Amino acid sequence: MSARFGHTQLPEEQARALRRAVRLERVSIGMTLMTMTLVLLVAGSSQAMKAAWIEDSLALLPPLAFLVAVRFIRRRPTPRRPYGWHRSIGVAHLVSAVALLTMGGYLLIDSGIGLARGERPPIGVLEVGGLLLWQGWLMLAVMVLVIIPPVVLGRLKLRLAPLLHDKVLYADAQMNKADWTSSLATIVGVAGIGVGLWWMDAAAAIAVSLSILRDGWTNLRDSLRDLMDSRATQYDGEDPDPLVGEVRATLLAADWVAEADCRIRDQGHVLHVEAFVVPEDASLPPLERVTELRERCIGLDWRIQDLVLSVVEALPEELLPQLSTQARSLGPADTAYTHHHSPQEDS
Repeated sequence: MSARFGHTQLPEEQARALRRAVRLERVSIGMTLMTMTLVLLVAGSSQAMKAAWIEDSLALLPPLAFLVAVRFIRRRPTPRRPYGWHRSIGVAHLVSAVALLTMGGYLLIDSGIGLARGERPPIGVLEVGGLLLWQGWLMLAVMVLVIIPPVVLGRLKLRLAPLLHDKVLYADAQMNKADWTSSLATIVGVAGIGVGLWWMDAAAAIAVSLSILRDGWTNLRDSLRDLMDSRATQYDGEDPDPLVGEVRATLLAADWVAEADCRIRDQGHVLHVEAFVVPEDASLPPLERVTELRERCIGLDWRIQDLVLSVVEALPEELLPQLSTQARSLGPADTAYTHHHSPQEDS
Protein backbone atom coordinates (compact mmCIF):
# COMPACT_ATOMS: atom_id res chain seq x y z
CA MET A 1 0.00 0.00 0.00
CA SER A 2 1.35 3.43 -0.95
CA ALA A 3 2.08 5.52 2.14
CA ARG A 4 0.27 8.62 0.96
CA PHE A 5 -3.10 10.36 1.05
CA GLY A 6 -3.57 11.87 -2.41
CA HIS A 7 -0.44 13.93 -3.05
CA THR A 8 0.39 14.05 0.67
CA GLN A 9 3.34 11.80 1.43
CA LEU A 10 2.94 10.32 4.90
CA PRO A 11 5.80 10.53 7.41
CA GLU A 12 7.17 7.18 8.54
CA GLU A 13 5.25 7.24 11.84
CA GLN A 14 1.94 7.83 10.08
CA ALA A 15 2.78 5.26 7.41
CA ARG A 16 3.34 2.62 10.10
CA ALA A 17 0.14 3.69 11.87
CA LEU A 18 -1.82 3.36 8.62
CA ARG A 19 -0.52 -0.17 8.03
CA ARG A 20 -1.40 -1.14 11.61
CA ALA A 21 -4.86 0.42 11.29
CA VAL A 22 -5.56 -1.57 8.13
CA ARG A 23 -4.48 -4.78 9.86
CA LEU A 24 -6.58 -4.01 12.93
CA GLU A 25 -9.68 -3.33 10.83
CA ARG A 26 -9.21 -6.61 8.97
CA VAL A 27 -8.87 -8.42 12.29
CA SER A 28 -12.00 -6.60 13.50
CA ILE A 29 -13.98 -7.87 10.53
CA GLY A 30 -12.79 -11.44 11.14
CA MET A 31 -13.58 -11.28 14.87
CA THR A 32 -16.98 -9.73 14.20
CA LEU A 33 -17.91 -12.45 11.72
CA MET A 34 -16.87 -15.08 14.27
CA THR A 35 -18.92 -13.35 16.98
CA MET A 36 -21.96 -13.11 14.72
CA THR A 37 -21.75 -16.84 13.99
CA LEU A 38 -21.51 -17.78 17.68
CA VAL A 39 -24.37 -15.50 18.70
CA LEU A 40 -26.58 -16.75 15.86
CA LEU A 41 -25.97 -20.38 16.83
CA VAL A 42 -27.21 -19.89 20.40
CA ALA A 43 -29.64 -16.97 19.98
CA GLY A 44 -32.86 -18.94 20.03
CA SER A 45 -35.90 -16.64 20.33
CA SER A 46 -34.35 -14.19 22.79
CA GLN A 47 -34.92 -10.53 21.89
CA ALA A 48 -31.72 -9.56 23.70
CA MET A 49 -29.67 -12.07 21.70
CA LYS A 50 -31.32 -10.86 18.50
CA ALA A 51 -30.35 -7.28 19.42
CA ALA A 52 -26.79 -8.40 20.16
CA TRP A 53 -26.55 -10.10 16.76
CA ILE A 54 -27.82 -7.00 14.96
CA GLU A 55 -25.33 -4.81 16.83
CA ASP A 56 -22.53 -7.19 15.93
CA SER A 57 -23.53 -7.07 12.27
CA LEU A 58 -23.54 -3.25 12.37
CA ALA A 59 -20.07 -3.35 13.88
CA LEU A 60 -18.87 -4.43 10.43
CA LEU A 61 -19.73 -1.04 8.93
CA PRO A 62 -16.97 1.20 10.37
CA PRO A 63 -14.05 -1.12 9.52
CA LEU A 64 -15.47 -1.76 6.05
CA ALA A 65 -15.96 1.97 5.56
CA PHE A 66 -12.39 2.65 6.68
CA LEU A 67 -10.85 0.05 4.37
CA VAL A 68 -12.86 1.20 1.35
CA ALA A 69 -12.18 4.89 2.01
CA VAL A 70 -8.42 4.33 2.42
CA ARG A 71 -8.29 2.85 -1.10
CA PHE A 72 -9.96 5.95 -2.56
CA ILE A 73 -7.97 8.46 -0.52
CA ARG A 74 -4.67 7.16 -1.92
CA ARG A 75 -5.66 8.37 -5.39
CA ARG A 76 -4.05 11.60 -6.58
CA PRO A 77 -6.13 14.66 -7.52
CA THR A 78 -7.42 14.81 -11.09
CA PRO A 79 -8.79 17.65 -13.26
CA ARG A 80 -12.28 16.45 -12.42
CA ARG A 81 -11.48 16.15 -8.69
CA PRO A 82 -8.84 18.83 -8.06
CA TYR A 83 -9.23 18.51 -4.27
CA GLY A 84 -8.56 14.77 -4.38
CA TRP A 85 -10.62 11.99 -2.81
CA HIS A 86 -10.17 12.95 0.82
CA ARG A 87 -13.91 13.39 1.36
CA SER A 88 -14.33 9.64 0.86
CA ILE A 89 -13.72 9.16 4.56
CA GLY A 90 -16.55 11.60 5.34
CA VAL A 91 -18.94 9.81 2.97
CA ALA A 92 -18.06 6.47 4.57
CA HIS A 93 -18.63 8.01 7.99
CA LEU A 94 -22.06 9.29 6.92
CA VAL A 95 -23.16 5.95 5.43
CA SER A 96 -22.20 4.12 8.63
CA ALA A 97 -24.09 6.63 10.76
CA VAL A 98 -27.29 6.37 8.73
CA ALA A 99 -27.17 2.57 8.88
CA LEU A 100 -26.71 2.67 12.65
CA LEU A 101 -29.63 5.05 13.12
CA THR A 102 -31.89 3.01 10.85
CA MET A 103 -31.20 -0.33 12.48
CA GLY A 104 -31.23 1.14 15.97
CA GLY A 105 -34.64 2.64 15.35
CA TYR A 106 -35.99 -0.62 13.93
CA LEU A 107 -34.67 -2.61 16.86
CA LEU A 108 -36.12 -0.15 19.39
CA ILE A 109 -39.58 -0.36 17.83
CA ASP A 110 -39.44 -4.13 17.46
CA SER A 111 -38.31 -4.67 21.06
CA GLY A 112 -40.83 -2.15 22.38
CA ILE A 113 -43.67 -3.95 20.63
CA GLY A 114 -42.50 -7.26 22.07
CA LEU A 115 -42.43 -5.80 25.56
CA ALA A 116 -45.87 -4.21 25.15
CA ARG A 117 -47.36 -7.50 23.97
CA GLY A 118 -45.84 -9.38 26.87
CA GLU A 119 -44.02 -11.85 24.64
CA ARG A 120 -42.22 -14.51 26.67
CA PRO A 121 -39.29 -15.96 24.71
CA PRO A 122 -38.86 -19.68 25.36
CA ILE A 123 -35.34 -20.94 26.02
CA GLY A 124 -35.08 -24.70 25.61
CA VAL A 125 -32.70 -27.33 26.86
CA LEU A 126 -30.00 -29.36 25.12
CA GLU A 127 -28.95 -32.92 25.82
CA VAL A 128 -25.18 -33.12 26.20
CA GLY A 129 -23.72 -36.51 27.11
CA GLY A 130 -26.99 -37.65 28.58
CA LEU A 131 -27.34 -34.49 30.68
CA LEU A 132 -29.93 -31.78 30.10
CA LEU A 133 -28.35 -28.35 29.73
CA TRP A 134 -30.34 -25.11 29.77
CA GLN A 135 -29.59 -23.29 26.53
CA GLY A 136 -29.34 -20.01 28.41
CA TRP A 137 -25.99 -21.13 29.84
CA LEU A 138 -24.60 -21.33 26.31
CA MET A 139 -25.95 -17.85 25.57
CA LEU A 140 -24.30 -16.45 28.70
CA ALA A 141 -21.00 -18.17 27.94
CA VAL A 142 -20.94 -16.80 24.39
CA MET A 143 -21.75 -13.24 25.52
CA VAL A 144 -19.03 -13.30 28.15
CA LEU A 145 -16.57 -14.57 25.55
CA VAL A 146 -17.39 -11.91 22.94
CA ILE A 147 -16.88 -9.01 25.38
CA ILE A 148 -13.09 -9.26 25.28
CA PRO A 149 -12.07 -8.73 21.59
CA PRO A 150 -13.90 -5.40 21.01
CA VAL A 151 -12.43 -3.87 24.16
CA VAL A 152 -8.88 -4.85 23.19
CA LEU A 153 -9.28 -3.78 19.56
CA GLY A 154 -10.89 -0.51 20.61
CA ARG A 155 -7.95 0.43 22.82
CA LEU A 156 -5.49 -0.34 20.02
CA LYS A 157 -7.43 1.76 17.51
CA LEU A 158 -7.62 4.67 19.93
CA ARG A 159 -3.82 4.87 19.88
CA LEU A 160 -3.77 5.14 16.08
CA ALA A 161 -6.66 7.57 15.52
CA PRO A 162 -4.77 10.72 16.63
CA LEU A 163 -1.68 9.76 14.61
CA LEU A 164 -3.75 9.53 11.41
CA HIS A 165 -6.26 12.23 12.35
CA ASP A 166 -8.92 9.67 11.45
CA LYS A 167 -12.40 10.29 12.81
CA VAL A 168 -13.86 7.08 11.39
CA LEU A 169 -11.17 5.05 13.13
CA TYR A 170 -11.84 6.98 16.34
CA ALA A 171 -15.60 6.40 16.08
CA ASP A 172 -14.99 2.70 15.43
CA ALA A 173 -12.74 2.51 18.49
CA GLN A 174 -15.35 4.21 20.65
CA MET A 175 -18.01 1.76 19.45
CA ASN A 176 -15.70 -1.17 20.20
CA LYS A 177 -15.06 0.08 23.71
CA ALA A 178 -18.77 0.54 24.32
CA ASP A 179 -19.69 -2.94 23.09
CA TRP A 180 -19.10 -4.46 26.51
CA THR A 181 -22.06 -2.52 27.94
CA SER A 182 -24.36 -3.97 25.27
CA SER A 183 -23.03 -7.46 25.92
CA LEU A 184 -23.58 -6.96 29.63
CA ALA A 185 -27.17 -5.86 28.98
CA THR A 186 -27.71 -9.01 26.92
CA ILE A 187 -26.32 -11.16 29.75
CA VAL A 188 -28.71 -9.50 32.20
CA GLY A 189 -31.65 -10.07 29.83
CA VAL A 190 -30.91 -13.77 29.34
CA ALA A 191 -30.31 -14.25 33.07
CA GLY A 192 -33.64 -12.53 33.72
CA ILE A 193 -35.44 -15.14 31.63
CA GLY A 194 -33.73 -17.83 33.67
CA VAL A 195 -35.13 -16.49 36.95
CA GLY A 196 -38.60 -15.93 35.52
CA LEU A 197 -38.36 -12.19 34.76
CA TRP A 198 -39.43 -12.48 31.12
CA TRP A 199 -39.60 -8.71 30.59
CA MET A 200 -35.86 -8.30 31.18
CA ASP A 201 -35.15 -9.85 27.77
CA ALA A 202 -37.05 -7.14 25.90
CA ALA A 203 -35.71 -4.47 28.27
CA ALA A 204 -32.14 -5.56 27.49
CA ALA A 205 -32.89 -5.42 23.76
CA ILE A 206 -34.22 -1.87 24.18
CA ALA A 207 -31.04 -0.91 26.05
CA VAL A 208 -28.91 -2.28 23.20
CA SER A 209 -31.01 -0.43 20.62
CA LEU A 210 -30.57 2.82 22.53
CA SER A 211 -26.80 2.24 22.49
CA ILE A 212 -26.93 1.76 18.71
CA LEU A 213 -29.01 4.93 18.30
CA ARG A 214 -26.55 6.91 20.40
CA ASP A 215 -23.63 5.73 18.27
CA GLY A 216 -25.60 6.51 15.12
CA TRP A 217 -26.52 10.02 16.23
CA THR A 218 -22.97 10.85 17.33
CA ASN A 219 -21.51 9.65 14.04
CA LEU A 220 -24.19 11.40 11.97
CA ARG A 221 -23.58 14.70 13.75
CA ASP A 222 -19.81 14.52 13.31
CA SER A 223 -19.92 13.37 9.68
CA LEU A 224 -22.36 16.10 8.63
CA ARG A 225 -20.35 18.73 10.46
CA ASP A 226 -17.21 17.81 8.52
CA LEU A 227 -18.97 17.49 5.16
CA MET A 228 -20.47 20.96 5.66
CA ASP A 229 -16.98 22.49 6.04
CA SER A 230 -17.25 23.46 9.68
CA ARG A 231 -14.17 24.63 11.58
CA ALA A 232 -11.43 22.04 11.71
CA THR A 233 -11.45 20.05 14.94
CA GLN A 234 -9.22 17.41 16.48
CA TYR A 235 -9.70 13.73 15.68
CA ASP A 236 -12.30 13.34 18.44
CA GLY A 237 -14.50 16.03 16.85
CA GLU A 238 -14.66 18.09 20.04
CA ASP A 239 -11.97 20.76 20.44
CA PRO A 240 -10.77 23.11 17.67
CA ASP A 241 -7.66 21.93 15.89
CA PRO A 242 -4.63 23.72 17.40
CA LEU A 243 -3.12 24.06 13.93
CA VAL A 244 -5.49 26.97 13.27
CA GLY A 245 -3.67 29.03 15.88
CA GLU A 246 -0.26 27.70 14.87
CA VAL A 247 -0.72 28.69 11.24
CA ARG A 248 -1.89 32.16 12.26
CA ALA A 249 1.09 32.60 14.58
CA THR A 250 3.52 31.45 11.87
CA LEU A 251 2.08 33.97 9.42
CA LEU A 252 2.35 36.80 11.93
CA ALA A 253 5.91 35.81 12.80
CA ALA A 254 7.12 36.89 9.33
CA ASP A 255 8.78 40.31 9.66
CA TRP A 256 7.12 41.61 6.49
CA VAL A 257 3.56 40.73 7.58
CA ALA A 258 1.38 43.36 9.28
CA GLU A 259 -1.87 41.39 9.56
CA ALA A 260 -2.72 37.76 8.98
CA ASP A 261 -5.44 35.20 9.50
CA CYS A 262 -6.64 31.94 7.98
CA ARG A 263 -9.52 29.53 7.66
CA ILE A 264 -9.03 25.77 7.74
CA ARG A 265 -11.40 22.98 6.86
CA ASP A 266 -11.01 19.30 7.54
CA GLN A 267 -11.09 17.17 4.38
CA GLY A 268 -10.77 13.85 6.17
CA HIS A 269 -7.19 13.15 7.09
CA VAL A 270 -5.66 16.32 5.68
CA LEU A 271 -6.48 20.00 6.00
CA HIS A 272 -7.28 22.62 3.38
CA VAL A 273 -5.83 25.98 4.46
CA GLU A 274 -6.61 29.40 3.03
CA ALA A 275 -4.29 32.02 4.51
CA PHE A 276 -4.38 35.80 4.01
CA VAL A 277 -1.58 38.23 4.83
CA VAL A 278 -1.31 42.03 4.61
CA PRO A 279 2.30 43.23 4.02
CA GLU A 280 3.83 45.92 6.23
CA ASP A 281 4.58 48.52 3.55
CA ALA A 282 1.46 47.91 1.41
CA SER A 283 3.59 46.58 -1.46
CA LEU A 284 4.04 43.09 -2.80
CA PRO A 285 6.95 41.28 -1.15
CA PRO A 286 9.46 39.31 -3.26
CA LEU A 287 7.97 36.03 -4.44
CA GLU A 288 10.66 34.00 -2.72
CA ARG A 289 9.59 35.44 0.65
CA VAL A 290 5.97 34.50 -0.01
CA THR A 291 7.04 31.01 -1.05
CA GLU A 292 9.25 30.68 2.03
CA LEU A 293 6.37 31.64 4.32
CA ARG A 294 4.07 29.16 2.62
CA GLU A 295 6.62 26.37 2.99
CA ARG A 296 7.10 27.27 6.64
CA CYS A 297 3.36 26.86 7.25
CA ILE A 298 3.29 23.55 5.39
CA GLY A 299 6.16 22.35 7.55
CA LEU A 300 4.09 22.72 10.73
CA ASP A 301 2.31 19.39 10.23
CA TRP A 302 2.10 16.59 7.67
CA ARG A 303 -1.62 17.25 7.25
CA ILE A 304 -1.00 20.71 5.77
CA GLN A 305 -0.25 20.24 2.08
CA ASP A 306 -3.23 21.93 0.44
CA LEU A 307 -2.39 25.52 1.40
CA VAL A 308 -3.22 28.70 -0.50
CA LEU A 309 -1.48 31.90 0.64
CA SER A 310 -2.92 35.18 -0.60
CA VAL A 311 -1.26 38.59 -0.23
CA VAL A 312 -4.06 41.17 0.14
CA GLU A 313 -4.50 44.86 0.91
CA ALA A 314 -6.86 44.12 3.82
CA LEU A 315 -8.10 40.97 5.50
CA PRO A 316 -11.38 39.93 3.80
CA GLU A 317 -13.99 39.76 6.58
CA GLU A 318 -16.46 38.01 4.27
CA LEU A 319 -14.02 35.08 4.10
CA LEU A 320 -12.87 35.30 7.73
CA PRO A 321 -16.02 35.51 9.87
CA GLN A 322 -13.95 35.21 13.04
CA LEU A 323 -12.77 38.79 12.49
CA SER A 324 -16.20 40.29 13.04
CA THR A 325 -16.89 37.88 15.90
CA GLN A 326 -13.71 38.89 17.70
CA ALA A 327 -14.41 42.54 17.02
CA ARG A 328 -17.71 42.20 18.90
CA SER A 329 -16.37 40.10 21.79
CA LEU A 330 -13.08 42.04 22.25
CA GLY A 331 -12.36 45.71 22.42
CA PRO A 332 -10.75 47.54 19.50
CA ALA A 333 -7.33 47.39 21.15
CA ASP A 334 -7.64 43.64 21.76
CA THR A 335 -8.72 43.01 18.18
CA ALA A 336 -5.73 44.92 16.89
CA TYR A 337 -3.43 42.86 19.11
CA THR A 338 -4.91 39.59 17.85
CA HIS A 339 -4.24 40.28 14.19
CA HIS A 340 -1.30 42.72 14.19
CA HIS A 341 0.79 41.34 17.00
CA SER A 342 3.80 39.22 16.08
CA PRO A 343 5.03 36.45 18.43
CA GLN A 344 8.54 37.84 17.86
CA GLU A 345 7.57 40.90 19.89
CA ASP A 346 7.34 38.76 23.01
CA SER A 347 10.89 37.46 22.68
